[in-house]
Amino acid sequence: MIDVPAGRVVLSDRRTRHSWAVELSPYQLAAYPITEGLYARITDRRPSAAPGERLPVEGVSWWDTVRFCNTLSQRDGFSPAYRFQADGEGIEWDASADGYRLPTEAEWEHACRAGTAGPRYGPLDEVAWYRGNSHEQIHEVRRKRPNAWGFHDMLGNVWEWCWDVYDADVYGSYRVLRGGGWFDEHWSCRASVRRRSHPSFRVDDVGFRIARSVAR
Repeated sequence: MIDVPAGRVVLSDRRTRHSWAVELSPYQLAAYPITEGLYARITDRRPSAAPGERLPVEGVSWWDTVRFCNTLSQRDGFSPAYRFQADGEGIEWDASADGYRLPTEAEWEHACRAGTAGPRYGPLDEVAWYRGNSHEQIHEVRRKRPNAWGFHDMLGNVWEWCWDVYDADVYGSYRVLRGGGWFDEHWSCRASVRRRSHPSFRVDDVGFRIARSVAR
């Protein structure tokens, strides 16, 4: 986990042409996506299509990721961040908990940019696996250059689930994905790109990384 400083990030949505600013308190974020090896040790499951201990886990739904966060929190002696409602369809985030959780999309973008203002934190081929250099396959974490704050694979390799609902009025419970994946064209691998998917969706280019709130 890497300590991320407080900051301000401006999010934007190309579909609605809407922009909004978010003020962020300090937090922690994983240096790279959760790997298949760690996911298997915590859940005893291997959902990925391509086997490899150091590959980012994929084929995980948004629901899978929040359950992973709670299980890992309990293993490490932290308070779980999520409370599930009795019907199994609802979930609440306990912001006072010190356990692992998904980043918000503002936290994700703030960490991805690492103080930069452009679409990427470095030349695309140096920092990301995408359709132009991936040979249409997923790659091990930490094989590309990190950004200035030490984060690897923020762009390319796998899309990453975030906590946020994309647009409840239009898409209901669909959640936000960020970062682009190994099968995407270069224009999808940018710090500002937003994608959406149903929280039960599983596919071979979607994974996640975890965050933790910092006590104030």
